Amino acid sequence: QVQLVESGGGLVQPGGSLRLSCAASGIFFSMYRVGWYRQAPGKERELVASITSFGSTYYASSVKGRFTISRDNAKNTVYLQMNKLNPEDTAVYYCNVNRGTNNYWGQGTQVTVSS
Repeated sequence: QVQLVESGGGLVQPGGSLRLSCAASGIFFSMYRVGWYRQAPGKERELVASITSFGSTYYASSVKGRFTISRDNAKNTVYLQMNKLNPEDTAVYYCNVNRGTNNYWGQGTQVTVSS
């Protein structure tokens, strides 16, 4: 069975950093595009960053220059390094991957940016 598990969230002060991890089982991240999404209270879920099987990356304009997505195929894990965090980054962050008609999501990890 496919399972995605996010970790690394927590409380951080404005300007601080966090690194999120998404570990997969039952699917090989190296074969697919993997995305990090986030959803803030009262807001729709939005794509933050993604990485393709060959390493091409995409970033939402709101996080470009501050966030970096990367992949470790040996660990079957995708990371999201988040720097210069601000309160607008507060949200539940989710890992996502599609395989055929199936869409897989992790349980989410809470990121709270507050002083």
